[in-house]
Amino acid sequence: MISLRNIEKYFEHGPAKTYVLRRINVDIKEGEFISIMGPSGAGKSTLLHLLGMHDSAWTGEYHFLDHAIHRLSKKDRSEVYKRYIGFVFQSYHLLDSLTVYENLDIPLSYRNIKKSERQSIVCDALDRFKMVAKKDLYPNQLSGGQQQLVAIARAMIANPKLILADEPTGNLHSSQGKEIMELFKKLNDEGTTIVQVTHNEKNAEYGHRIIYIEDGWITQN
Repeated sequence: MISLRNIEKYFEHGPAKTYVLRRINVDIKEGEFISIMGPSGAGKSTLLHLLGMHDSAWTGEYHFLDHAIHRLSKKDRSEVYKRYIGFVFQSYHLLDSLTVYENLDIPLSYRNIKKSERQSIVCDALDRFKMVAKKDLYPNQLSGGQQQLVAIARAMIANPKLILADEPTGNLHSSQGKEIMELFKKLNDEGTTIVQVTHNEKNAEYGHRIIYIEDGWITQN
């Protein structure tokens, strides 16, 4: 499903380069559940955002399904992302001007799903995440944990082929966190590919394998 070859990312400071990712070679099969671990500043989130096509300032080759991402325009990458990928951001990235309901409806609107069908899917998600009473509230009216649940629901709602999650349980109580990880496991059992960045050993164990990154290098894959 995913093939990264010789991926590198760096920042230039005059003649000097500071590398964030070095010679990354990774293959991820469809249906895998991968955990990415490593110390703070190792490049974990950078790699995840690269997989999520939010970052185009890198070199190397990235193949996703039958798309050569490194050759696509920004617009075409965005289309691939909307069609196949759900992303759980560490800082939620909910749209402040939209209600909880509207935030959940957005990914469905990208996929030409009829309005009546979208309403049914959003209502199911609100029910599953116990957010029915919050559907008309705006993100700034929610706690951090509630915003995180909405962000996770939004990533999952359109049944993407790939879910990318950056510290998905970071702002949740331990019982909520366990619930979310069990939900990820269920989705993975049903065929969704999942790649998560986590510091949590227990959460990492939900994955089939762990990719370790240190100073931008993969030390174990």
